[in-house]
Amino acid sequence: METTHRVFVGDARDLSAVADDAVELVVTSPPYPMIEMWDDLFTDLDPAIGDALAAGDGRGAFEAMHAQLDRVWDELERVLVDGGIACINVGDATRSVDGSFRVYPNHARILEAFESRGFDPLPDVLWRKPANSAAKFMGSGTLPPNAYVTLEHEYVLVFRNGGDSREFEPRADRRYEAAFFWEERNRWFSDVWTDVRGELQTLEGDAVDDDLRERSAAYPLEIPYRLICMYSAYGDTVLDPFWGTGTTSLAAMCAGRHSVGYELEPAFREVFDDRVAEVPTLSRSIGRARLDRHREFVAERRADGKALSYEAEHYDTGVVTKMERGLRFREVTAVDPIEEGYRAEHEPLSIE
Repeated sequence: METTHRVFVGDARDLSAVADDAVELVVTSPPYPMIEMWDDLFTDLDPAIGDALAAGDGRGAFEAMHAQLDRVWDELERVLVDGGIACINVGDATRSVDGSFRVYPNHARILEAFESRGFDPLPDVLWRKPANSAAKFMGSGTLPPNAYVTLEHEYVLVFRNGGDSREFEPRADRRYEAAFFWEERNRWFSDVWTDVRGELQTLEGDAVDDDLRERSAAYPLEIPYRLICMYSAYGDTVLDPFWGTGTTSLAAMCAGRHSVGYELEPAFREVFDDRVAEVPTLSRSIGRARLDRHREFVAERRADGKALSYEAEHYDTGVVTKMERGLRFREVTAVDPIEEGYRAEHEPLSIE
């Protein structure tokens, strides 16, 4: 099995290199409106945003920033297949503008934008990120009533393009081999992920300046990896229009999917060249860790006197449901550069 991973240096408001109905899944984390580290980027896209911030018009700046993201959502509607899924990782913002402190609900504005474009909202996920401070309050400290809750969570908003789910040919191997374990399904499809925490990345290299380092804090690989396993099958194509340091592409390689990324900053592509080298080892360790955790689950279940009705076809373990029997992990054996990206070779994960 072979997958390709294309990376385009360009503006996500124009995904012209991606054909209509060319991707089955979108997994991305856009710049968050009203987070100060993104002010310059949004102002470069629309100078009126900087004017609104300077004038103390927080509401106007918030809406103008989202108007730029709306142009990306227009493109997603075009490139995503009918029934395809879009997963948008986003956090709300808290900020004082013109002396008035408030929350700017990015998740609500994006939900509205997708629904107005004909996407069906699906249940979302909350996950906890590292707190910005050891303090668990803002405002007047321990005195009522003017303290504020500290935001320590982000949203994964999930949308389906159109009203109908995707269809597959009966007993499609690429779907059944991409199945997840029963206990993984119970954990992954919970609406609150307590076992995933945010990551901070340290970027090295002469091409990465201080501003890019500040803007490179990534959501953990576990998030795009889970979402790719949850909402796509082997051989599907995953798009990340805000590619950053390529975490979604890394996850797609490990999960046996194709990927496409768009990124404004060429320096991030150089960072990814270093990250690609770890993919064969990373993909193997992810598959083996999932299998090891499942075998622990099986042992505990049997110790509790609960039988398993089925045996996996490719691994020496029991499984709970019939749909899990054909599950088969992929590992990357080689990654080679190609024009506009990379080619990854995959083999079924073997367990000695």
